[in-house]
Amino acid sequence: MEHIIIIGGGGTGAAIAHDLVLRGFEVSLFERGELLSGTTGRHHGLLHSGARYAVHDPAAARECISENKILRRIAPQAIEQNDGLFVALDEADLDYKPLFLENCRACGIPARELTAEQALALEPELNPSLKAAVQVPDATMDAWRLPLHFYATARANGARIHNFSEIIGFSQAEGAVTGIRVLDHQSHREYDVRGDLFVNAAGAWAGKICDLAGIQLPIQPGPGVMVAVNDRLTNMVINRLHKAGEGDIIVPQRKLTILGTSIWLADDPDAVELPKDHGPRLIELGAKLVPAVKKAEIHSMWCAVRPLIAQAEAKDPQEISRDFDCCDHKQRDNLEGLISVIGGKATTLRLMAEKIADLICRKTGRNIACKTKTKKLLHYRMFY
Repeated sequence: MEHIIIIGGGGTGAAIAHDLVLRGFEVSLFERGELLSGTTGRHHGLLHSGARYAVHDPAAARECISENKILRRIAPQAIEQNDGLFVALDEADLDYKPLFLENCRACGIPARELTAEQALALEPELNPSLKAAVQVPDATMDAWRLPLHFYATARANGARIHNFSEIIGFSQAEGAVTGIRVLDHQSHREYDVRGDLFVNAAGAWAGKICDLAGIQLPIQPGPGVMVAVNDRLTNMVINRLHKAGEGDIIVPQRKLTILGTSIWLADDPDAVELPKDHGPRLIELGAKLVPAVKKAEIHSMWCAVRPLIAQAEAKDPQEISRDFDCCDHKQRDNLEGLISVIGGKATTLRLMAEKIADLICRKTGRNIACKTKTKKLLHYRMFY
């Protein structure tokens, strides 16, 4: 039985572990800190319908609507199926609406046109001067509970999960990765683990993992700020009906309201500081959609780092695709045994895992179909 080692304890690592054990592999996962302590545990919790990407990134949009439907079935306890509204506030937004609707339908995303009166009846706190709205099947996910469904199921099926276990080096022989050097931050000891294939699922930190192996990866950390305010100001996810930009998403999370998101590009995901002006800007922009935002008490403010695929031709960070890629470093760098997954979104974690597991099956000569589209996950509490 091949031993597959996964590096990175976020949502993607969890989903990969779940998929691989179902296909009969021996699986060990290593995370340098607590599970979900990177980007996964810091995002705003929007389960995308894909509508946000329908116009400028249709591939990502199609992936999102497909995975949206699957996650609602296999992990319903982690998802609030509350739908979303794209709101037009001015004539420019109204001019964008026909293109938005056309592309949503082309991507298979249900989109229902609403009058201003209908939208306000659904969400009374919306800006009363709105012009129109479009309802789409967005939803709210729990950023911690959803991946814990995957971890619980993977571990119940035999996966070994190691947190506070940092990869500090690779062993290589004859052009292939053969093992990892692990620093256990709890016992302060180092040890070696051998494996047959190694999956770099470290998200925005994936470039640092490849550095340890002496190769480069086209990963572009893209930090963004989010602000949580007290009180649940809407029941649905609220988006601005225009080209994707900063400060145009409002996500209700239990008794809080999350305002998102800014974006800039960084070199080192471990050296990101929260810009002082981003919070006030997000509040100002969020208040255009929901005026009550301006009077709400700030609960917290934080940063998350997106694991974007580097694209030299993209001048605007918003234009960088949210699609993902699986890199077999044998093909890319002539280094056997190491695979990296980069890009993607929390909504597509299961699909990313499926593509990685398909690649591993091809490399190991196995012909085993993916089972994760239909298999219901154990409840997240089972992890404990």
